Amino acid sequence: MIVGVGIDVAEIDRFAAALERTPGMAARLFVPAELYLPGGARRGVASLAARFAAKEALAKALGAPPGLLWTDAEVVTEDSGQPRLVVRGTVEARAAELGVRSWHVSLSHDAGVASAVVIAEA
Repeated sequence: MIVGVGIDVAEIDRFAAALERTPGMAARLFVPAELYLPGGARRGVASLAARFAAKEALAKALGAPPGLLWTDAEVVTEDSGQPRLVVRGTVEARAAELGVRSWHVSLSHDAGVASAVVIAEA
């Protein structure tokens, strides 16, 4: 049973500008594993914008309650390239309240826009 669906888009250039003008923003939004690729190279801004859109979509799928922490949701990439959500803390607690047992996530970025869809399933 679907508990919630969320979708979000982020303009990549606008997101990049926000990261540049706001020191510490990236650390408030992402865990270190989201910021860096395996091997230590910094992840591209389009990829980060898509991950941010996924976190926004996740919040919407949970009913957008106050108090969720951005870093309590992590977008990881499977070896196959498929994105997956790992939740903990405030996000895990809200998901448990709603009976969420699994997540489906899709990310995309093209033509200057990053997008994400998240489905929460019981």
